[in-house]
Amino acid sequence: MTHKPGSLQATIHEKYDTLTAKGKRLADFVLLSPDKAVFMTTRQLAAAVNTSEATVVRFVRQLGFTNYAIFINTLRDLIDRELTLVERGKMSHLVAGSEDAELDRLINQDIRSIRAMHKNIDPAVVQAVRDALKSGPAVYVMGSRLSYSSAHYMGWTLSKLRPGVCILNGSDRTSMDQLIFAPRESVVVIIATSRYPNELVRLGKIPRRQGFRQILITDSASCPLVQFSDHVLITPQKSIPFLGTPVSMISLIHYLLHTLASDMGEALKQHQEKLDQAYLENDIWFN
Repeated sequence: MTHKPGSLQATIHEKYDTLTAKGKRLADFVLLSPDKAVFMTTRQLAAAVNTSEATVVRFVRQLGFTNYAIFINTLRDLIDRELTLVERGKMSHLVAGSEDAELDRLINQDIRSIRAMHKNIDPAVVQAVRDALKSGPAVYVMGSRLSYSSAHYMGWTLSKLRPGVCILNGSDRTSMDQLIFAPRESVVVIIATSRYPNELVRLGKIPRRQGFRQILITDSASCPLVQFSDHVLITPQKSIPFLGTPVSMISLIHYLLHTLASDMGEALKQHQEKLDQAYLENDIWFN
């Protein structure tokens, strides 16, 4: 069964009276603590309400999901696309008046996300992405709203490794002009974080129509740009972001570009010598 984002709550309410007592405890937990349930395994969810994994599996199937992974993805979609900033703030467990506790919580949260990214990395996809970034005649790096900061970091750093790099703002419709007139066989990198802006999704369809190779760096397999992309790198979040955090995404980009530099050989040396000479001639750095 396929569920539309936002329909999970309605499905649970519709099926609630038909659930067993243990199933109702699971339903109550998911509805009241979706930010916790979305990161739980079947074993963890079962332990949270003092029931068995088999009961969790039956609960998920009774709601109409063929497996637990689809149920969790639907729950994540609901959180990503439906929750307001106010609701996200309530889920962020802010610790008023305790700066040390809040610092510890946020750092541990970022560490969990970086570890999840590390565990999720597919070396074959990373190599394919590096090959594309190295060989394309031009590389366009685009983000929108929150993800624009990560796109700018990647584009600025990539320009220190190779020529022909352009940073695009996915919230600026003139970016469409640059994509339409980009050189043949260009490579487009799109960085997208939930909640995914419609403006970025629309621009993300252009590279496919132009026949460009498209790389997507995102925080969830449910990102709507996955279907338009040739290579996808995912940095799964281990918490529900309140204001958003680019930490694990920046960590992935740092790793990607660091290893790309080792692939560049003599071309990297020549490129950086030109940059250093230009910086020297134009008195770029403080002395």
